[in-house]
Amino acid sequence: MTAELTHSSLVRLPAVPWRDPHTVSPAELTEYIRTLEAACELDPHSADLRTCLGMAYAMNYEVYKSMDALELAVRLEPGHFFAQLKRAELYYRLRALLRAEQETLKALDLADNSWELSLARKQLQEIRRLMREGTQKPEWTRPLAAPALWLAAMTAILCLAVYWK
Repeated sequence: MTAELTHSSLVRLPAVPWRDPHTVSPAELTEYIRTLEAACELDPHSADLRTCLGMAYAMNYEVYKSMDALELAVRLEPGHFFAQLKRAELYYRLRALLRAEQETLKALDLADNSWELSLARKQLQEIRRLMREGTQKPEWTRPLAAPALWLAAMTAILCLAVYWK
């Protein structure tokens, strides 16, 4: 019991700064990230802490670190609604909308109450709206070798035509 109290007092976190990201100074955010990193070292199996860390990294525009933290949170606890939702939100913000839709659908399946359902549905609705409007990065599914060779050949022909004039 004493170990639990000591452990919980060490992992106490400051107030959540992302309620309004424009009111958090970079110095406060950096300190908050350091606090979360230390808490993650103390409790490496906490999906909650990893989710908070991923969100803080995202607020600090550290996309790769954010993705790593959120993916680890989902791996540590596959049934964690907020880890899954925030991972999907990161894909949404990166405009990888197909992947964001897939991840949000997973979060929708994990929702336990009406509030979580409404969060996931709103996110899914926004993703689908952006998909309809064409606001997504293209999927690179075809090889680019043939168009690249075509472009190189046309450039060479144009250079030769200008040179011989």
